[in-house]
Amino acid sequence: MNISFFRDYCLNKPGASEDTPFDEDTLCFKVGGKIFAIIDIVDFKSVNLKCDPEWAMELREEFVGIMPGYHMNKKHWNTVLFDGSVSDKLILNLVDHSYDLVLNSIPKSKRDNLSNS
Repeated sequence: MNISFFRDYCLNKPGASEDTPFDEDTLCFKVGGKIFAIIDIVDFKSVNLKCDPEWAMELREEFVGIMPGYHMNKKHWNTVLFDGSVSDKLILNLVDHSYDLVLNSIPKSKRDNLSNS
């Protein structure tokens, strides 16, 4: 997987946007103003993704390339490495899961507006 494919995948989600709120090297993908994925633009070695806490623990036990979220709430976020230890298919499934968690945390009225845009 490369950064262009990953970026396009994230931005093709309804209501998704991107920005660099922390520094010029850290790209955040958001829905409804809330972050669902964070990558380093320069290195592209990993992604931080929101995850159901129980599944997050299971994933960390099963995959060496999935660990508690770097600089994030360790209960709700995982850092997933792009080193081949986690398949691209699973990474994309985890992006979908993160997006869905964040989208579902947005009030329904605002969520409905996102799907119409």
